[in-house]
Amino acid sequence: MSKRILIVDDDPVQRRLLKAAAEKAGYEVELANEGRSALARLVEPDHELAAVVLDLMMPEMGGLEVLERLSAVGSTIPVVVQTGQGGIETVVKAMRAGAFDFVVKPVSPERLTLALGNALKAARITSSQIPSPRHVGFNGIVAASPAMERVISLGKRAAASTIPVVLEGESGVGKEMIAHAIQSESIRRNKPFITVNCGAIPENLVESILFGHEKGAFTGATERHAGKFTEADGGTLFLDEVGELPLEIQVKLLRAVQMGEIETVGSRMPRKVDIRLISATNKDLIEEVKAGRFREDLYYRLNVFPIHVPALRKRKEDIPQLVRHFTERFAGAIGGKRIRSIAPDAMALLTAHDWPGNIRELENAIHRAIVLCDGETLTADLFPQIAAQIPGYKLDGLEAGDEAQSISLPAPQGLGQTQQRQADDADPVADPVLSEPSFPVDTGMPAVNAVTPEGEVRRLAEVEEELIRFALSFYRGQMSEVARRLGIGRSTLYRKLKDYAINPDDPDQEAA
Repeated sequence: MSKRILIVDDDPVQRRLLKAAAEKAGYEVELANEGRSALARLVEPDHELAAVVLDLMMPEMGGLEVLERLSAVGSTIPVVVQTGQGGIETVVKAMRAGAFDFVVKPVSPERLTLALGNALKAARITSSQIPSPRHVGFNGIVAASPAMERVISLGKRAAASTIPVVLEGESGVGKEMIAHAIQSESIRRNKPFITVNCGAIPENLVESILFGHEKGAFTGATERHAGKFTEADGGTLFLDEVGELPLEIQVKLLRAVQMGEIETVGSRMPRKVDIRLISATNKDLIEEVKAGRFREDLYYRLNVFPIHVPALRKRKEDIPQLVRHFTERFAGAIGGKRIRSIAPDAMALLTAHDWPGNIRELENAIHRAIVLCDGETLTADLFPQIAAQIPGYKLDGLEAGDEAQSISLPAPQGLGQTQQRQADDADPVADPVLSEPSFPVDTGMPAVNAVTPEGEVRRLAEVEEELIRFALSFYRGQMSEVARRLGIGRSTLYRKLKDYAINPDDPDQEAA
């Protein structure tokens, strides 16, 4: 597998440091100084890049937008996100957008190497072992809810004709899966199925990618390009996020739908094409028409047979079925893991979540949990990012809503919780869920007081210092346990000991 990576950062010093660290670890490195050029490189069909190191905070197109667009085109390339902001909110956004791992600036060469190594390992598993869910009929769609039964029923009716179909629904609900199923059960099942994500194509290349161009048609056109319509001739063309098409391209698309012919850029003669057109959108096209962003005549040409695919939060009956399906699929592919069951509390947690990223988010969560699982049962502690998003949900003794106060970063994708602490602190730590303290609850020591004798609230630094001293005594100076129970890393704990002049061997001494 290729060891070529792309580093995207607008800071030239950071680019140089990351490049040096990656090359020392044996990687070939490409550099990009902003998000748009990086995205254009990553959507190339044969980019041969194995992983991406992506800065979140960049002008114009930031890292989150790049992640979202990569996710929209179904990219499986692992992305290691780096940022100077380590809050839980930033982490959740990055994970939702598809980040594989998460590091904080300035990242050490060892941490970067570990993250890239895990990213490439996961990419090998995904590409070589996990079977593709595409090219299956409606029998291969996992669903149990009445809402999805209606979608499948409409899809089967659409498959029996060549009528244009528009699939409506939020990103990640499975619109492309429905499109594949329609193709697989139609008379064109053995013909090409060509997918185009209209929102991920640079605006100046849309016409060329859709309709093709002749050699010399414009600067840089060094050879002839057939275009997606020509590639789909005789089969099905799936236009994902069709609402993102520029208005001038919508005019040419209308002609292609009406007349069954296209005009290649640089060619004088139109060409006939025979395609089945399926479109998809996460926008309300009627509202787009009213706003003048989508042509009304094209809307009525495309929207002959609309099918609305509901969000996962509106069909929660499907969640247990999907969880079992993804568990079986990934467990059999990742090192032959034997996952025999899913703990009831884990299933309850997954069912309670609203899944704003829909099926794509659920699939990624199960994949990550399978990688982290060391036993035969998926348990709730393997889904910390999900628990963090459910108000009032308790995991390992913490309120989910309070996690932003107690941790800076959750364990990133591809690393177990214990492995993450080792990467951050270079010191093994016991598993936080499987072990409980063996210390007596009644220690005879006074609780930390938050109020002064005068009845005023104490300063935060004083309370924090006292709490650290209390924890050191309570856990008898075991630094790993103290750091874990305080919800901080060992490196953070040592820094605070230095700040407060606390001797870990004698925490009750007065500060110097």
